[in-house]
Parts: sequence; C-alpha cells; structure tokens
Amino acid sequence: MLDSQRGKSLNNLEKKLKILFNDINLLDQALTHKSYSYEKKQNNFKDNERLEFLGDAVLKLVISHYLIEKYPMKDEGDLTRIRAIIVSDNYLAKIAEKISLGTYLLLSENEKKTGGQKRKSNIANAMEAVFGAAFLDGGINAAEKVIILLLNKYIEELVESEEIVDHKSMLQELVQGRKWDLPVYNVVKETGPDHKKRFYIEVEVMSGGKKWIGRGDSNTKKEAEQKAAQDILKKIK
Repeated sequence: MLDSQRGKSLNNLEKKLKILFNDINLLDQALTHKSYSYEKKQNNFKDNERLEFLGDAVLKLVISHYLIEKYPMKDEGDLTRIRAIIVSDNYLAKIAEKISLGTYLLLSENEKKTGGQKRKSNIANAMEAVFGAAFLDGGINAAEKVIILLLNKYIEELVESEEIVDHKSMLQELVQGRKWDLPVYNVVKETGPDHKKRFYIEVEVMSGGKKWIGRGDSNTKKEAEQKAAQDILKKIK
C-alpha cells in the first residue's frame, strides 16, 4: 500500500504521461531501482528489472508499427536505423529527463548520493519499465499512447536529420572508388544482459600500407556498425 505522499507523486507523473493507471502499484514498481529493494530487504519491494525487460519488447513493437504506418516510403534499412536510434539509451534518457523521471525513482541512499537519479542507465531503464507497466495495466493501446506521446516529436526530427544516412553504403562506395580493400567489421566487445546487449564494433579499411580504423557502439549490431562506418568516414575525409 502506497503512502499518501508517494501516491500524490505518482499521480503527478500520471498527468505528465497523460495516463491513469488502474493499478498504481505497477507504476510504483516501474520506478523502484534494485538497490532500493536490496536495501529494504523485504519481499514486498519488487524492483523494476522484469518490467524493464517487458517494456523493451513493447517499445520496439510500438515503434516498429508506428514507423511502418507513418513512413510508407521508407525502406527496411532506414526504418531499422531510425528504430535503433529511438530505442537507444540516449534517446530514452532524453525523454526521461524531459519529464524529470529520475525524481520519482526509489533508490538506495548510496545510489542517491552517487547521482543515481540522473544516471542515464537508471532513468533509461526506468522509462522502459514504465512502458512495461503501462502494457500490463492497460494493454498495448495504453502503452502505445504513452510511447508515441513521448517519442513522436523525436522520431519526426530524426527522420528529417542526417542521422539515418547509410554510412556503411557510403564507406563501401568510397573504398571501391579508390580501389582499397573492402571494410571489415568486428565485434570487439559485448556488455549487458542478453535482453539489453551493447555492442562495440570496429571497422578496418586498408589502403596500401595504411590502416584506417573506425569505432562505434550501440544496443544493436547494425547501428554500432553504422556508427563505426560514420567514424571512419570522418577520418578518411
């Protein structure tokens, strides 16, 4: 049972999200960091990791459907790059900051002292957990309403920007035009749990005796490769 102060706080967040939860405890759980549950050492304090896992899948489904419907002329490659950027921790943290999500997080005292309310990973994960909570509480329509409310502006800006340029194709054309060796992409490191991997990619291009190296990282291999290709293009040009 939530105390009155916590209830008022979550009601304020509901207004920002433009959604009314049937079970406010789901929203509370979505904002409960594992450090808080550990500190309390009580079984009734459930953390948000399982909701984050669910929210990650719901987010990708909703964004995929939205992109297919709104941008019928975009090909699969463009749609994949747009989705990868939008569902990244950077973008999720950006929208979480916009609604001050960190101020609603339940954290251990130590996590608070070390800046946990503003830590990108914490607020990005909590944002996904909120999406998962919305899905459990009201189904896909409720989750979609919240996700599109928060992200549609960023999607439109991204579509108009150069961030979705196919840097891998540009690099391929450049090296072929100069008769260099073709680019070679390698995964140099992977971090994070299976459902939220982060991939670190290096791309190498040989031109005579010179080796060019580009690096990129993302939560999808495709986007990490795009970033690595973008990085090496800047160096070559």
